Amino acid sequence: MEDGTRHLGLCVVDMKELSASPEGLSAAGVTLTTNVRQLEFSLACNDLVAPGRDGKPNALVQVAVIDPQKQHLVFHACTEIVEANKDPLFLTGVTFPSEYPDSPETIVKLTVCDARSKSQESSSFLGSATFSVGDLLRAKDEQLTLSLRSSDGVCAAGTVVVSRLKMEEMEEENIDHIATNTTLQKCPLVCESGHHSCIDREDSPQTGPVFKNPTCKVYRFQTMDSKWMFVREQMEECTLSFSIPKQLLLLYIQEDKSRVHDLQELGELSPHWDNLRKEVMTQYGGVISSYQETLAEMDNITGCSFKPSCCKAQKPLEFIPINLHTQRMRVTCPKKADAFYDIVTVGAPAAHFQGFKCGGLQRLLSRYESDKKSFSAAYQCIYYSPEHTAKAQEVLSTMGLLQPLITGSADQLLLAAHEHSSSGMRDALKSLSDKTEQFVHTLKDELVKSALLALHAARPGYVTKSQKQPLEQSHRQVNQGSEQNQNPVQGLPGHSPATPVTESPVVCNNVEGSAEEAGPAALKHQDSIPHHKEFDEEEWDRVWASVAKCLNCVIAMVDKLQEGGNSKQEPAPELQLADVITSHNPGDWKEQLCPLVSRLKDCVMEVVEKAKRAMTFVLLQEAACSTPQGFLLQQRRDVVFSQALAALACGFVMKLYAGLRDKNFLRQLHLVGLVAQFESLLSTYSEEIGMLEDMEVGISDLQKVVFTITEAKTDKLSELQPSVWGRRDHFTVEVPLPQVIFQTLPEEMKEGKPLRVYPVLFNVGINEQQTIAERFGDISLQERINQRNFELLEAYYKTLSEKVPLECLPCFQTRTNIKELLETLGQNVVTKKRKNVEILWTAGTICRRLNGIRFTSCKSAKDRTSMSVTLEQCALLRDEHQLSKDSFVQALDCMRREGCRIENVQKNIRCRKYAFNILQLMAFPKCYRPPEGTYGKVNS
Repeated sequence: MEDGTRHLGLCVVDMKELSASPEGLSAAGVTLTTNVRQLEFSLACNDLVAPGRDGKPNALVQVAVIDPQKQHLVFHACTEIVEANKDPLFLTGVTFPSEYPDSPETIVKLTVCDARSKSQESSSFLGSATFSVGDLLRAKDEQLTLSLRSSDGVCAAGTVVVSRLKMEEMEEENIDHIATNTTLQKCPLVCESGHHSCIDREDSPQTGPVFKNPTCKVYRFQTMDSKWMFVREQMEECTLSFSIPKQLLLLYIQEDKSRVHDLQELGELSPHWDNLRKEVMTQYGGVISSYQETLAEMDNITGCSFKPSCCKAQKPLEFIPINLHTQRMRVTCPKKADAFYDIVTVGAPAAHFQGFKCGGLQRLLSRYESDKKSFSAAYQCIYYSPEHTAKAQEVLSTMGLLQPLITGSADQLLLAAHEHSSSGMRDALKSLSDKTEQFVHTLKDELVKSALLALHAARPGYVTKSQKQPLEQSHRQVNQGSEQNQNPVQGLPGHSPATPVTESPVVCNNVEGSAEEAGPAALKHQDSIPHHKEFDEEEWDRVWASVAKCLNCVIAMVDKLQEGGNSKQEPAPELQLADVITSHNPGDWKEQLCPLVSRLKDCVMEVVEKAKRAMTFVLLQEAACSTPQGFLLQQRRDVVFSQALAALACGFVMKLYAGLRDKNFLRQLHLVGLVAQFESLLSTYSEEIGMLEDMEVGISDLQKVVFTITEAKTDKLSELQPSVWGRRDHFTVEVPLPQVIFQTLPEEMKEGKPLRVYPVLFNVGINEQQTIAERFGDISLQERINQRNFELLEAYYKTLSEKVPLECLPCFQTRTNIKELLETLGQNVVTKKRKNVEILWTAGTICRRLNGIRFTSCKSAKDRTSMSVTLEQCALLRDEHQLSKDSFVQALDCMRREGCRIENVQKNIRCRKYAFNILQLMAFPKCYRPPEGTYGKVNS
């Protein structure tokens, strides 16, 4: 199961279309499965003998495999319980996945038991039988009738009928035959599999490097017109659970190391600022060391592709999303195209290791920002608002991105000039102009200018005007200034003219005791970073403006060189070029352009160096007045974002693979982007309110993520693993596709257009803690989250409807208009109703109608999430595929008892029980309660 050739096919495109073209699959790096005969069979018993209850046992069959080479028994599967029936027909089939031995010599042992309770915890032995795989395959009609032997091996306890199951070959008469024999039983047909081979077994390709370890369940349900539908659940793990956090940790380490280097490059600072710089660098060093240790421990973990819920508070795994899985429901109805419904399940992104004693990120960040103003006075810094700090990070990021692009375009221009290629020069010049203008626009910001002033004031030897004047004159000037002028610091970033400035005692950056010498009056009114009269405030304007002037010179020279071939171009201004152009051979375009291009590069470099130091100084002040709380909060935010991004990347890749043949989907993807709707079932009480506060910030931070599609370097599946690059203020996830698929994409996507995702979060608590919160606590956080994200969803729909015809969206049987659904959601959001789960149902429906990505979360994505996913699947069957009313509860019970979600529970806690007790369930909405015998007290 660990082989890398196992997983791309099912999620790439429709399998029936792919299987018709094996050459295309092979070129895409996807290999078809070998036609190995998978063993699947159904079971029935006759004439069972059991004491008590009129001889009608509650029968179940346990299935085990005996490997002929290793000669040991391996438990494999168990049927459902058929109550009070001596001739039970079991509706749970058995499938052997590919890793099980399926040679003709393999022995299968069947043990029939009489269950005393629905939990199957206590049962009495009735009889057993064995057969070999070869016996079944050689039997007439591939059916065996075996005698059951009692414990003494002598007495007959009835018979068991084993019939090989071929799902694809079942005809309507077979289905009718089954129906007539199952009228008294509770579950429709369930074919259990640990491998997706039961889906299009003969021609389905295996999937690739992103999804692995599939678990498949297959059901048949009756529709309202008395026909039958196939329903297939497939749950898979995702390798991005580990690969995305690892890549993010490397980027975090790289960014923090770069920040340390930038601080060192600030040059000489006054003792006060130098000490703050050292303290900040020490904090960065601690974070880097911690992240390196975590990364090393994660690298030592092998063979695992998801984090179980029982490990959610382990520090080495804190960046890994909890219990991340994909789940796909495929519905096959007579004379209709197959329908697919995807969902991603993941534990709420939260910092479980750090705990929630003081709340989550939303509360901690709010408190931190209010406290930071007082910290800035204590550390003698200018207070920069979060917006200005984000702007400084954006300027640094944009400069780092644009500078190499400008250099590259300039080199392309020189190459085209050397080749005398007019078209090449036009293209290179356009690119150079666009990038340079964007560069200049980024730096045309007062924050850069004021930060340069603040940095100048932090240099050694800087003293204020007041120290160059007699003390009496200083007092007089300060008093006059307080009466006539506004504090000059209010003009600096972070200060509103209406907001009083925190007074600061610093008047000299490098002379100890100078504050005392200046006198109390000077202390009272002195700026924390005063203006230096010798600082040329216009210097910065001249520096960045020179970049635009140099670009104009380059444009003019290109026009001059081409003016002979294009009479429409205006002649180059002679005065503008006179200072920079010397006499060259008029036939050599490169020689005439080279000095101008070199000067442009030099100007860009000079601007980058100045702006980089200024923005680094802004971030130094922000970091200095926030240690150590700011660094702890950043670490918490990194952890939560890592979990959220891994889940988002998983959902995006799944959605992309499923829609590669859908032109309307691809059009929507590159014109607008996709909505990613996160459904949360957390309560607003106790620790879970802290988890919700973490999750809110983590999901909101996903707005700074874009996706791009790239062409894989080779057709090897190892080259198809998504990668991440960027820094904390902006990340890009690259999703490589094989060449044969990449070439079918729209040109915009092939050219690397960033693809946006619009994350929205809706939360409704459903457990007993939410009951307490609604009656005695506070649910304002939930109300605010739902209201805000409803507005975001509404804005996305407005943008989508303006750019993409609504006819391009998926077709559904329910014809309710999306606008009407949004109105219903808006009404539910503002309605004061306890546990209003209709908010979740309506939001989920809107997401699917908008072609979005669906996520469902609770604390561990195991128990409440399982109830929600199964309910949503059954609701889709009812609303879109005419699942009969009588079958709805039946289907819901079956999915929760025998489906993929109980397998998910088993994977997480090694126990097939949902972690609920009867008192808790009394507080749950009825449709979220599991069937009897499937829940109990467990260590989750």
